[in-house]
This record gives sequence, structure tokens and C-alpha cells, in this order.
Amino acid sequence: MRTLYISLISEFYKSRKTLAFWAAILLPVIICGLITFGFYSSSERIIAFHYPPMILWANYSGAALGVMGFLIMPFYVIFMAFSVNNIEHKNDTWKMLFAQPLNKFSIYAAKYLYAVFMIFICLLLFASLTFAFGHLLQVLVPKYNFSQYNPLHILINSYAKLFLSSLGILSLQFIMSLFWSDFLKPMGIGFIGAIMGIIIVNVGWKYAYFIPYSLPTLALRITKVNKGANPLEFPVFTQEIWTSLIYAAILFIVGYFIVTRKSIK
Repeated sequence: MRTLYISLISEFYKSRKTLAFWAAILLPVIICGLITFGFYSSSERIIAFHYPPMILWANYSGAALGVMGFLIMPFYVIFMAFSVNNIEHKNDTWKMLFAQPLNKFSIYAAKYLYAVFMIFICLLLFASLTFAFGHLLQVLVPKYNFSQYNPLHILINSYAKLFLSSLGILSLQFIMSLFWSDFLKPMGIGFIGAIMGIIIVNVGWKYAYFIPYSLPTLALRITKVNKGANPLEFPVFTQEIWTSLIYAAILFIVGYFIVTRKSIK
């Protein structure tokens, strides 16, 4: 456990100045900030629709979820998987890394868990800033009715689904970034896969959940809207989430065996 902790701390110090690290912080701030500014500058037009509090929150939070979930999330996960391993490729430090008195599993698991942690932080910031900026809008524009509904449960469920659905892509791209040191192969395949995933979901292919790249899009599209007191309630652990977790577990194990048998030059 101590070796895993040391490896995780090492990953933080190596990546704290990289674009992938700062993107986890800047993406939520920029996107949520722009959406909040849009709701502030268009407040008179939005208020004129007399949206119920729940629908107002759904429109506001759905703007960030739509941008992140359907467009940015797959590409960010692909870039994060590449960035974590590219540090060693770029500096030619794989051999030195595995020569340290740390077991290979700790080194491998630390890299993977660090990527997972950064994705988690990014989505946690999205949920937190959406909630905070929504209440800020209520202060700036008192005619809004954000304060009359608590969206925390919906935000937590939505971003939890987005996080869990991304793990299948992360595991697959993580293996690719172990194999290839150049930018083009893992990132190119990932971009093509992400675009393909979005397309096959939009055309309604019934087996889309077998494609890891389609799972974040499916996670936000496949929700069960109830007719009860809270129609925006929906389950987190749906088919595409279980598929993502299965992919993540299997590919994590495969990646470790690749590392133990691969000759690092």
C-alpha cells in the first residue's frame, strides 16, 4: 500500500504542470462560467417562459452535461490516458521507472488510478460549480427560482453515470498508450472511436453498448423519467454502466500483464 501511495504522489508531481492536469480544473470553470454568463445575460428571456424550478435546473445543468457528456468527455478521457503514460515515453524514463525498488503493479496501478482520480476531480468540479453557480444566479437575478428546488440528487446521479461510463474508454486507451509512444496512433484511434461511438448511438444501433466509446453518450441518453413526485429520477447502474465497469476490470488486468511481460526499452 505504501508503494502505491509513493507512486501516486510521484504521478502528481510529474503531471502537475501538464495540460491534462490543468484541463481537469479549467474545463469545468470555463464551461460552467460561460453557461452561467449566458443564463445571466439572457435572464429576461428565460424568466418569460415561467419555467418550474425543476425544469429551470434541468435546462441549466443539462447545458453543461450536454457539452461535457456528448462532446468533450470521451476526448478528455482519451487525452488523459495518453498524457499519463506519455510523460515516461517523452522523457524515456520507463526503464528507470521500473528499476526503482517499487513493484510493477504499484507503478501500473498508480498511473491508472491517477488518471481515474483526475477524471473524477473534473466531473466533481462540474457538479459542484453547476450547483454553486446556479445559486449565484439566484442572487444576481432574484426573479429566477433556482432556490425552490434542490438538484443535488440529479447532479450526483448524472455525473456519477458519466464518470463510471468513461472507465471503459480509459482502460482501453491506457493500454494503447502503453504500446505506442507517439501521439498519432492512440489519440487518432481514440478520436475515431469517439466519433464512431457518438454516431452509432445517434442512429439507434441496439448493440451500441458493446462499444466502449459510445457509453458516455448512452449514459446520458438512457434515463427513465418517472411520473411521480420527481420525474427526473433515474437509476445510475444501468446496462451501459455495468458494461463500462466490466470493460474497465478486464482491460485493467490485461494492461497489467502487458506491463509485466513487455520489455521496456
